[in-house]
Amino acid sequence: MPRVVRKQYQKSAVTVIGSGRLGTALARALALSGYPIEAVVVRHSSNAGRSARLVGSNTKGLSASELHLLSRTNITIIATPDGEIAGVARRLAELQKDVAKGRTVLHTSGALSSDSVLSPLAVVGFHVGSLHPLVSVSDPRTGAENLRGAFYCVEGDPVARSIARAIVQDLGGHSFEIDSTSKPLYHAAAVMASGHLVALFQLATEMLEVCGLTPKIARRVLLPLVESTVKNLSTTEPAQALTGTFARGDLATVKKHLQALSTNDLDQALAVYKVLGDRSLELARANGVNPRLLKRIGQTLQASAKQRPAKTKG
Repeated sequence: MPRVVRKQYQKSAVTVIGSGRLGTALARALALSGYPIEAVVVRHSSNAGRSARLVGSNTKGLSASELHLLSRTNITIIATPDGEIAGVARRLAELQKDVAKGRTVLHTSGALSSDSVLSPLAVVGFHVGSLHPLVSVSDPRTGAENLRGAFYCVEGDPVARSIARAIVQDLGGHSFEIDSTSKPLYHAAAVMASGHLVALFQLATEMLEVCGLTPKIARRVLLPLVESTVKNLSTTEPAQALTGTFARGDLATVKKHLQALSTNDLDQALAVYKVLGDRSLELARANGVNPRLLKRIGQTLQASAKQRPAKTKG
């Protein structure tokens, strides 16, 4: 019986413009998934070589002033800060308007829609869309690993969405789509779940520092608590995952918390405690906690807010 040789799928060449943490991590992840990365573009020429080496031996490193040297790859990904995407799109449209047909440009912003910020490219014939990973990237190397298997928000014209979904699939990830008009709200949700979680964690560590712990020890003792909460959220609904004071309807302890926050001049922490306390009451109510207890806790939070307006740190 003759041996059957399967034809390997040839992945399109990719250029990544904007090689910060996300851009470099995405380029590395794509390279590891078999995509030829023709070039990475960085802001300063002094960083071009280093960024290219992080991605692969066959990748060129270019500076932002060298966009005219870009190869005409089928897929270009703009991973610059949001405020720079429109300028890059205009410049790329000017330079490659004669060879736009059949090519696709994706950006990685979570807040911006492709139909607005990439419109100069669409006008000259590019397919345009966006590909936003719901993952925190703090380092290009570990970020490349985290991007594999992640969830990605995809939007854009039909061809761009199809290409973005294929990229996600090749990364072992999961894609979902939203209407482009919902992107700011979608991105705000992502910030709440990630960036604001970091800010909340920092507030908690500051509270433990007031108790006498060093910042390092405060982080060390709080991290397992955060991890156990995330684990609970991965297996159950938020109302069932809620534990602690509000889940029990413990009015006496809430009063002690408010008093401690007030007397230690932790005004930001106090304001956040009250706002999140209101939401915790809703979760506790959905979980069947005594409504009279929850009402009294809510009244206590409101009374505390009237007694001491929250201040912000200068």
